[in-house]
Amino acid sequence: MVDRGYVRLSNAANRSRLWVSIAAGLALFGRPRPALRGVGSLVVASILANLVGKKLFGGDRPLLKDIPVGRRLKKQPASASFPSGHSASAAAFATGVALESPRLGLAVAPVAAAVAYSRLHTGAHWFSDVVGGSVIGVATAALGKAIVPARSSSSRHRGQGGTPVGLPALPDGEGAFIVVNPASGNSTLRPDPMKALSARLPRAAVHRLDDGEDLVAVARRALESGDRPQVLGVAGGDGSVGAIAQVARDAGLPLLVLPSGTFNHFAGAAGIESVDAAIDGLLAGEGVRVDVAELTVGDGDPKTVLNEASLGVYSDFVAEREKVEARVGKWVGSVVAAVRVMTNAHPAAVTIDGRDTEVWSLFVGVGRNAPGAAPLRRRRLGGGSLDLRVLRVRSRARAVWSLSFGGRLGSVVSDLLPGSTGLEERTQEATEIRVHSREAQPLAHDGEVHSHGTAYTYRVTVVPGGLEVYRPFI
Repeated sequence: MVDRGYVRLSNAANRSRLWVSIAAGLALFGRPRPALRGVGSLVVASILANLVGKKLFGGDRPLLKDIPVGRRLKKQPASASFPSGHSASAAAFATGVALESPRLGLAVAPVAAAVAYSRLHTGAHWFSDVVGGSVIGVATAALGKAIVPARSSSSRHRGQGGTPVGLPALPDGEGAFIVVNPASGNSTLRPDPMKALSARLPRAAVHRLDDGEDLVAVARRALESGDRPQVLGVAGGDGSVGAIAQVARDAGLPLLVLPSGTFNHFAGAAGIESVDAAIDGLLAGEGVRVDVAELTVGDGDPKTVLNEASLGVYSDFVAEREKVEARVGKWVGSVVAAVRVMTNAHPAAVTIDGRDTEVWSLFVGVGRNAPGAAPLRRRRLGGGSLDLRVLRVRSRARAVWSLSFGGRLGSVVSDLLPGSTGLEERTQEATEIRVHSREAQPLAHDGEVHSHGTAYTYRVTVVPGGLEVYRPFI
């Protein structure tokens, strides 16, 4: 079983298919810069290893008589042995990703190491080949950073727009009810928010969820109590924040967002960099009024959307990740999901505002978003519009490229590939989508995915200034 796994992993990395799939997953989850740097480093390292290194050094491959049959590749490579191109590509991709995002790099590194080892395990390379290739990969990524510096966390800008607003200042936290979801961000090294809450907001009412508790029900009970809170707060990821945002909007209360999830897309867009930054805003009574959207499926009640609502490849990705993340964590689960989805994805049949079409990805963002087919990164907190991105292609290769890299690079290269009608982008205040696909099409919003079958209708409508959020002015 182990031997077969290493053989499959080694084959998956042929022609960098594994790394392109992972890059697609990163970009789908709103991280195009690590994806781009990883692939860019990979391309250069592969050229250096395969077209330069092998011609300069060469060498014979290991003798297969020393390798058990179950560990051998079905088709042994015929090129020179030194250096290992697979190892160079793996190391370059992992290092490139880590230069933009150390946490993502930690998730990708074990996969890269496994690919490098698989070349030894299957008898495709000597140990020295793998070491040499890995050195080339790391050095290439490092040189790339010197030429094109990685973006530091301090260079991330708050979303533009939104209206600064004075909110109730709670110097010791009295009057705030805060729900803490300990299950959010359990695959990261993010600190437990309870320490900051007890130290800086000693009189806040803090409820830490137990297993099986529903955070919305907990928040609603607090509102119905005799001591009604002035502020609702939530420590968790985008799904938790979106759920409590709905409760806060229903009650007409401001929201305290304590970023404690794995990705925290909304908090990042709003400029809430940490739990302490959110508390600073509460203590000072400073915040911002931001646009949200309302999502209605069929005749159901509207749900607050903070970032996006989407179907197609991205929602398939989230659904696939949820199947495995309990066992391997969200970061590694994202890698696994990206590989599975990008090799098995199919277009969905939909009707968008009365027009029938087939799409690989249908993204509805709140406010203007970063470039790409499924960017998940808000650039505007206001503006009163939705950002609709429709990716219609006839080729999976083009879909993967467009979803992975987006922007100008995605458009230029995608235009050179056959079989696409391209990425359509437009802004509007509302949209209605009717799904009538042969296969079930899950609908994702704010990192949560829900199954509604093969035929359903949903509407998304922007709500200008629909939510007040604490955030320090400076």
